[in-house]
Amino acid sequence: MSSAASAASAALSLPVVAAGTDPGQGAAPLAPRARLLPALGAVYRAQLSRARVARIPLLFVATFQSVGIMIMMRGVVAGGSASAATSVVAGSSVLVVAFVALNLLAQYFGQLRASGGLDHYATLPVPPAAVVLGTAGAYASFTVPGTIATAAVGCALFQLPFANLWVLGAVIPLAGAALAGLGAALGLLAPRQELATLFGQLGMSAALLLGVLPAGNLPEPVAYARDLLPSTYGVEAFARTFAPHPYWAAVVADLGVCAAVGVLSLAVATWAYRRAACR
Repeated sequence: MSSAASAASAALSLPVVAAGTDPGQGAAPLAPRARLLPALGAVYRAQLSRARVARIPLLFVATFQSVGIMIMMRGVVAGGSASAATSVVAGSSVLVVAFVALNLLAQYFGQLRASGGLDHYATLPVPPAAVVLGTAGAYASFTVPGTIATAAVGCALFQLPFANLWVLGAVIPLAGAALAGLGAALGLLAPRQELATLFGQLGMSAALLLGVLPAGNLPEPVAYARDLLPSTYGVEAFARTFAPHPYWAAVVADLGVCAAVGVLSLAVATWAYRRAACR
C-alpha cells in the first residue's frame, strides 16, 4: 500500500474533530436544539410557502364542494325550521376546515412517512411538537378564506344574519386545531400510505354526514356518534350564533371542547411523530 493510501486510511479511522477544539477532548458537542416557538415559526413559514402552490387549487375544490352541498340542501330544508338552515350553513362552513386540516393533513403525513421524509426532520434540531404544530397550523391557515366565503354564501342563500360571522375567528383555529391534530395522528399512525388516505377520506365523510345534516333528523345511535366528532362542537358553536339572542355561554362551552380536543389530538400527533421518526 502506498504512503498516500495509508494516510487516507488512517484519516478515515480517526474521529472527526471540530476546528478549534482540543483533540484530546473528542468531537465538539452538537448545537443545542432550537426552542419551541422559534422552531414552530420556522416550520410554519416553510410549510406555508411549500404548500401554497399545491394546496390552493384543492382549497377551491373544498369551497366549491361545500357551497354545492348548501345549494342541494336548500331544497331539503326550504320551508323547514330555522335550526335546520343554521345546521347546514355551519356544517358546510366547518367542512372546509375538515377537508384541509383533516383529510389533506392525514394524506401529507402518510406520504411523508412512506417516502422517508420524516428522516429529514429527525436530523434537524427541531422539537417534534414544532414540526406537528407548524405543519398543522400551515394547513389550517388555508381554510380561512374558504370558510368565510362558504359562510357568507350560506347566509345569503338561507337569509341568515351576517352580524356574528366574526365568531369564525375563534371557530376556525379551534376546530382546525382539533381536526389537524386528528389528521396528523391518522397519517402518522397508519401503517401504509394508502390507509392514511383512506382514514382521511373517512374522517371528512364523517364531518360531512354528521356535521351538515341537521341533528334532529339523525337516528339516535348516529346522534351519539356525532358527539364524538371534534368538528361537531365547532359546528354547534357557529350555529348558535344565528339565533336572535345567542346563548354565548353555550358558544364558549362548545369552543372550549374544541380547544381541549385540539390540545389532546395535537399531543397524540406529537407522540405519533416521535414514534414514527424513531423507526
